[in-house]
Amino acid sequence: MEEKDLSSVEYFVKREVLDELHLDEIAQKGTWSTKPTLGDRVKESLRCSVPRLKRILLTWVPVLSWLPHYSIRENAIGDLIAGCSVGIMHLPQGMAYALLASLRPVYGLYTSLFPVLVYFIFGTSRHISIGTFAVISIMVGCVAERLAPDSNFVVNGTNGTETVDIDERDAYRVQIACSLTVLAGIFQILLGVVRFGFVVTYLSEPLVRGYTTGSACHVCVSQLKYLFGISPSRFIGPLSLIYTVVDICSLLPQTKVPELVVSLVALAVLIVVKEINNCYRQKLPLPIPIELIVVIAATIITHFCGLTSKYNIDVVGEIPSGLKVPRAPDATWFSSVVGDAFAIAIVSFAINISLGKTFGLKHGYKVDSNQELVAVGLSNAIGGLFQCYSVTSSLSRSLVQESTGGKTQVAGVISSIIVLITILKIGSLFEDLPKAVLSTIVLVNLKGMFRQFMDLPLLWKTNKADLSVWLVTFISTILLNLDLGLAVSIGFSMLTFIFRTQLPHYSILGNVPGTELYLDTDTYKEANEIPGIKIFRSSTTIYYTNAEMFLEALQEKSGIEIGKLLSAKKKRDAKQKRKQEKEKKKAEQAAKKQNSDMNKENSARTKGESQGNSVASSIYETSADGLSKGHVNLAYQPDITTSDSDSDAGYDCITEFSHHSDEEKGQACKSGTHSIILEISTTSFVDTVTVKTLKNIFRDFGEADLDIYLAGCQACVVEQLEAADFFSVSVPKSRLFVTVHDAVLYILKKRGQTDFVLNVSCSTRM
Repeated sequence: MEEKDLSSVEYFVKREVLDELHLDEIAQKGTWSTKPTLGDRVKESLRCSVPRLKRILLTWVPVLSWLPHYSIRENAIGDLIAGCSVGIMHLPQGMAYALLASLRPVYGLYTSLFPVLVYFIFGTSRHISIGTFAVISIMVGCVAERLAPDSNFVVNGTNGTETVDIDERDAYRVQIACSLTVLAGIFQILLGVVRFGFVVTYLSEPLVRGYTTGSACHVCVSQLKYLFGISPSRFIGPLSLIYTVVDICSLLPQTKVPELVVSLVALAVLIVVKEINNCYRQKLPLPIPIELIVVIAATIITHFCGLTSKYNIDVVGEIPSGLKVPRAPDATWFSSVVGDAFAIAIVSFAINISLGKTFGLKHGYKVDSNQELVAVGLSNAIGGLFQCYSVTSSLSRSLVQESTGGKTQVAGVISSIIVLITILKIGSLFEDLPKAVLSTIVLVNLKGMFRQFMDLPLLWKTNKADLSVWLVTFISTILLNLDLGLAVSIGFSMLTFIFRTQLPHYSILGNVPGTELYLDTDTYKEANEIPGIKIFRSSTTIYYTNAEMFLEALQEKSGIEIGKLLSAKKKRDAKQKRKQEKEKKKAEQAAKKQNSDMNKENSARTKGESQGNSVASSIYETSADGLSKGHVNLAYQPDITTSDSDSDAGYDCITEFSHHSDEEKGQACKSGTHSIILEISTTSFVDTVTVKTLKNIFRDFGEADLDIYLAGCQACVVEQLEAADFFSVSVPKSRLFVTVHDAVLYILKKRGQTDFVLNVSCSTRM
């Protein structure tokens, strides 16, 4: 009912037609600048005061702004429950994801401790849970295995067999992982300091989701060796995932049945209980910590049943108690991992900021992307000193932290305390935990990533370009590995953006009767073109990559081929010039003939003076009178008549040619177009190529007797045009109108079509 009432609302506007000059006068456009000068900005940045120092401190260390105002009554219980829940999840996930990073499980516990405390101090999101994550773990693991493969640590055994020195290999991989993490953190800190947080906007949502789905496939394949108890070969480079799958399939006959049974049982229990958690999450006060329960149960069963000695089940092994002394990373690895570090820095930040902004929007607080970049960078850089590898936020843990009542990052501190107690006191109790159980935990947590395949039907219906980005990202990640896949996907995503701006939608606009609206004539049936006026619009900004296409589309849509018009005009002018030269030559020949006849007449007159004084006198007077007026004398009257006849014929010929050229011009313009309006409201900036293109349009179409007008130009674009000296005598500012309707009314009044003006501007109904 309300919509029906609104549809009958009318409004009437009566004002004069406004071009840019009149608009500046009426709206009182300011010539002042509200932006501080460069010198003022430098002075302000160097100025030191207590309020400014406090503001900077609160910006860079956000915990100081909210912790003093922390409400124990409102937040303490929720943060305590959320912290315990997330801490319980950190234990199995930290140990499981450490295997993905090709490190011992204890390093996953370290990674679940120190970076969380750093983010508590510097982070701006209240709900995300920083720590280990499958995608980042597999990226670190790929680098560690590439630079420290098993083949580099083969030693001769006592009985002549070759074995791998696992201790030395793991020590090298820890050094590589720590160096990689510190370098990635440095990249993130530098990008955050220079306020480069917007870089993540170039990673579109389809790209991130396609990349994480492809990474999930890498994670899944990497865990199959633990499920089946086999040892596939290590492959690197493009197609390594395919080669690994083929190798695993060939090794399936060597599957260790006990490990497969353990994996299947753990997998079944995890899936069933997690589904129960999802179904009854509204009724359960806390989600069932099934991961921790499975870890404890599997460790107890393996230890007391002697599964390690009886069935040779691969277990976690020694977990040292206590914390590692901080140590500077080995900088010699930086040159080898610089590309991977930058990729990890971008991907980890993209995942972190996407989750942070999601929760911030849901709960009504702001997440600063630049500060988040610094916070994650410090978490990585400081964590790398304490034997941690790269971190980012985890969706599963973040959802648990939010759903269990977490209000601030105090929940992260509580989860860190639980992890710290585990490392110091009870970590050694998990030495008999089967690696197959940890791999099942990883696989079950990939469910959310594999659900992203459901994006494909939706993208197919909504946006084919985003679908292509998703598919190319996924396929390149699968075939080219994580590093090259990310580079290819970013390049392809940028290409789609370039193609969208290079291939915009061009349209001719028509007026909707009784309104001031001008819509695409191909889309709206009631939109009718104004006779003699072409209104042309581009759907995107005109700049150097599409300026030439803009001109081509203008000619195609308007039906005016400016090249043919100009060439026809040149031919017409040349033909007219030749005609004038021909007439001039005829006149000169007639004058020469006249002079020769006069000479003959004078000689004849001298000889015939005896024939009579009256005749001679008459001839003399007439000749004198004719010469004084620049005309021929009466003795040559028949030639004068002939000359007049020729002159009239020449005039008629020129007139006929001119009429023919008008028809030719009308045919080129198809509908007798005399004015073109360029609607450029979608243009947000202009470059030198755009300015040159617009100048050429005004010049070339003007030479073809077509008037060009601009409409809907934004104020910032007008300033850029003025700075580029676009306006001149040939292109006055009066050709720039506020709206298309203003330009149309001006043209119609200029052409004297007052009746049509009244029909267009009578009233507007909404």
